[in-house]
Amino acid sequence: MSAFSLEGKRALVTGANTGIGQAIAIAMAAAGADVLCAARRDCDETLSKIGSGRHVQLDFSDPMAATKLFDHERIDILVNNAGIIRRADAVDFTEADWDDVMDVNLKAVFFTCQAFGKAALAADRPGAIVNIASLLSFQGGIRVPSYTASKHGVAGLTRLLANEWAAKGINVNAIAPGYIATNNTEALRNDTERNRQILERIPAGRWGEASDIGEAAVFLASPAAKYIHGTVLNVDGGWLAR
Repeated sequence: MSAFSLEGKRALVTGANTGIGQAIAIAMAAAGADVLCAARRDCDETLSKIGSGRHVQLDFSDPMAATKLFDHERIDILVNNAGIIRRADAVDFTEADWDDVMDVNLKAVFFTCQAFGKAALAADRPGAIVNIASLLSFQGGIRVPSYTASKHGVAGLTRLLANEWAAKGINVNAIAPGYIATNNTEALRNDTERNRQILERIPAGRWGEASDIGEAAVFLASPAAKYIHGTVLNVDGGWLAR
């Protein structure tokens, strides 16, 4: 069997109804995993592209939304992709916008990882976690204070959990996507000047595809990455190297 195969594994992918989450679910299914697609809304489009799998309705505005799932589902791979963003100048940013983003992007990530880890350790079963970080795990950004703080937090949690669980058979890593062509970035790509500025900064000379993130997630979840722990893998066309 290939070291990149996920045959016999069950993967939970959050935010799998569209964009990067959808691409990760598709890539994991193509690698042989049985995929549970989690989202607030239906994942019919994703499941139709996969041709198999199941939808699990989870709303991470409740950070504990997924914790009971691991009591009755054997999950071998957890991909924490679900996330939200709110934009405003720092002087105008509200407590509600801070709390809403931190709950989904950071608090839910930790407690979902915790539930996954508890179940895997209790069963003495190996596992893999792939968290979706961001370029703003390394940079400050503008007008997205809670998103930036949350993604810095995801990078830190990834390293902390790797420190605690690496010797116990659980790999914990993260991916920091660059500028990816999804619905969320359509406005940027349609802005001629902003699109030009972004492309000039990317050494690869193109926007990333959601599949670029999906394939990286398969790698980090596979036996090929068994000695990789606590890494935040930049999949950014070289943006941070510039």
